[in-house]
Amino acid sequence: MAAAVAGARDQAVAALLAFAPDAVELGRRFAAEGHELALVGGPVRDALLGRLTGPADVDLDLATSARPGATAQLLTAWGDATWDVGAAFGTVGARRGDVVVEVTTYRSDLYDRQSRKPVVEFGDSLEDDLVRRDFTVNAMAVRLPDGAFVDPCDGLRDLAHRALHTPRSPEDSFADDPLRMMRAARFASTLGLRVAPAVVEAMTERAGTVAMVSAERVRVELEKLLLGASPREGLELLVGTGLAEHVLPELPALQLEIDEHHRHKDVYEHTLTVLEQAIALEDPPGADGEGAVPGPDLVLRLAALLHDVGKPATRRFEPGGGVSFHHHEVVGAKMTARRLKALRFDSATTKQVARLVELHLRFHGYAGGEWTDSAVRRYVTDAGPLLSRLHRLTRSDSTTRNRRKAARLAAAYDSLEHRIVELQEAEELAAVRPDLDGGQIMAALGVPPGPVVGRAYRHLLELRLDRGPLGEEAAREALLAWWAEQPEAAAG
Repeated sequence: MAAAVAGARDQAVAALLAFAPDAVELGRRFAAEGHELALVGGPVRDALLGRLTGPADVDLDLATSARPGATAQLLTAWGDATWDVGAAFGTVGARRGDVVVEVTTYRSDLYDRQSRKPVVEFGDSLEDDLVRRDFTVNAMAVRLPDGAFVDPCDGLRDLAHRALHTPRSPEDSFADDPLRMMRAARFASTLGLRVAPAVVEAMTERAGTVAMVSAERVRVELEKLLLGASPREGLELLVGTGLAEHVLPELPALQLEIDEHHRHKDVYEHTLTVLEQAIALEDPPGADGEGAVPGPDLVLRLAALLHDVGKPATRRFEPGGGVSFHHHEVVGAKMTARRLKALRFDSATTKQVARLVELHLRFHGYAGGEWTDSAVRRYVTDAGPLLSRLHRLTRSDSTTRNRRKAARLAAAYDSLEHRIVELQEAEELAAVRPDLDGGQIMAALGVPPGPVVGRAYRHLLELRLDRGPLGEEAAREALLAWWAEQPEAAAG
């Protein structure tokens, strides 16, 4: 076993060096000046996991014994441009052609445990630098240029066992930097690592300290978690340790107590299943055909995760033992927007996810296939560019174990998509507009630009959605009939 692991390690290191010739060259330059240089952390871990397929996969994260001034001089001689990534933290960046590197002086930081900010102290030992890192699987290095493997915390052993441990006690590690607890959940999702019981215990005990981490940094970790191969693993860890109560409280709130007759679903479990099903409906990465949703898609995954967050606030127990969640999609859309804004998501993502949450129940009015063409047009128009995601979200929202019911819902949505395609081909639904534009409206009514034109435009759009294409002449007649009933026309 040990020989096999060593052989795999050597092959991984050889592949990493082959994919990182610039790093090897820099290793020679630093060594010539009497300094150490090593590839550290993520690229070493990913090489050992077999996740590297070429130079583009290698994040050139380097550590050195050189002080920042000496590092900057060496990088200036090597590259086209250099910059301070964080001069106070000993990190210098450089670029040569398309290759970007970041080199950080060895550190032996002490943390202010009230603010989470390190009091930076530079070190002289690669091993000491690695021991201060977040997890043992990230505390491995490859010295340059000779390729010697350095693993003071047995990260290779933990990686072989798919286990996530901290180099020091998890209590001390998380006290130094509470964001590491979020990273643990992220690595459960992205790398499929099992978080060690002692790490889980420390996360549970210190969950509240994540509040001192900025919303922006929490958001970054949450995004990476959701874009991983198994988001459920990370989300369950966040909920189980209590971290979610502080970063995404709407998720544990879905753990509604099931009534004694089990007449409604566990909304939390339903949500995680919907997320998994939505991921399964994503297209392969890079897909670019019409209507494609290439994975991993953050907007779709966030919408699946948050689509039912309005249920706790709208739950009502009905006479006879039933349970209702009337208008939970509307309430949920508002809650979604508030949470994503609090986490500092960009406005476009926030609006798109909230809109999908608002629309996710719209299909259920079609379940019997009785929608008019007008209703189908409105469905497409309201979804706009989110239609392909809405298709996937709606299909994934069916988690019933009743096969007959599931088949009936799938057939109904097949029918709706077929009708959408037919109307799109006949009417170009993707760009539904009135039959007259603003200039034509002003000419027909003899009015200047202003609010009247906007009202007239919206009226014609409603007609277009109700009746389909009218043609310019019929649209003009309808416009004039509408105008005759407006107070402005009577005043004129």
